[in-house]
Amino acid sequence: MRWMIICLVVGEAVAFGRTETGQEGTPGPTTAEAADTLDVTTAARFAELALACIHQEYPNKISHVMNSAEDAKTPHELTPVFFGCYDWHSAVHGHWLLVRLCRMYADAPFADPARAALAKSFTKDKVAAEVAYMRGEGRALFERPYGLAWLLQLCAELHEWDDPQAREWAGCLEPLEQEAAGRFKAWLPKLSYPVRTGEHTQTAFAMGLVLDWARSRGDKEMADLVAQRARSYFLNDRAANLAYEPDGQAFLSPILAEADVMRRVLPPAAFAKWLDGFLPSLATADPAEWLRPVMVTDKRDGHLVHLDGLNLSRAWMLEGIADGLPPSDPRIACLRRAAQKHRRVGLVAVSDQHYEGGHWLGSFAVYLTTERWKTSSVE
Repeated sequence: MRWMIICLVVGEAVAFGRTETGQEGTPGPTTAEAADTLDVTTAARFAELALACIHQEYPNKISHVMNSAEDAKTPHELTPVFFGCYDWHSAVHGHWLLVRLCRMYADAPFADPARAALAKSFTKDKVAAEVAYMRGEGRALFERPYGLAWLLQLCAELHEWDDPQAREWAGCLEPLEQEAAGRFKAWLPKLSYPVRTGEHTQTAFAMGLVLDWARSRGDKEMADLVAQRARSYFLNDRAANLAYEPDGQAFLSPILAEADVMRRVLPPAAFAKWLDGFLPSLATADPAEWLRPVMVTDKRDGHLVHLDGLNLSRAWMLEGIADGLPPSDPRIACLRRAAQKHRRVGLVAVSDQHYEGGHWLGSFAVYLTTERWKTSSVE
């Protein structure tokens, strides 16, 4: 059957009409609020970002394979669970954000509205429609790997949460969870080379999320597959040069993401030795100068604002790399100092002032500040 791929952005210009001063939005946290702990006030700010967008259908960017005119439908008709937050993957990790914060701040004022929003999304009929959409002809590549990896992260969070409603939601999402897992199991053995980009198609970051899911859910087949493929892709890499980063619209570092997945695969001593060869310059780096945060010149530009996310993802990857080393490793101090610099700059940038960043940066901030990156360890 003939089919076509269509990538659309739909919405009214007024959706982006927030003022430069932020008078119509909430300012980002101050430097003091971008500290080492996530207090309930800041958690509420992040929750509000997700609550404001997970059911906001427009503006919307859909990457949609059409097989006939019958497939010309609105986002909520195509994917009725994850249709908000501008795009599918942002809707997925926006739901994850709410689950994560409800789990950690059960008595916070935002918990009841967040639960209500999640209950509205997670119904069997809507999940069945999502699975049916994903299985449509020509959609084997749908949201692979980034969106599917975040979906598995969402499912892991629900299964780990000791809560009756969370168990109900986890069971509801299981068909979609298994569809996503099956796609990774079919795809990774065929992927001859990793995708080394700073955006959604990157292999390393997705592999880290999938490995965390596999270990959380006890899926040894998946855990072994991801670990084997990570070794195949990255074990022999040498002399990575961070001077070639960042890409101008990256929200992930290919180099740090590679090290971040390898610390999940290798024991500390072996990881330290691998890091010697992979980032040799780290051993002699000046902690005060090494790897400075990046700046965004136009937060209304949906691609340029990716760099705010890069500061946040660099922060958790640097922390993860440090966490994967033996406690006495002298490189830890440099890694953690760089992580703190990126953390502070990144968190200050998270606000609802512009939808281009507001629809997704909260998830990155929560992944960093709640230390979700710590969940996986070598077995």
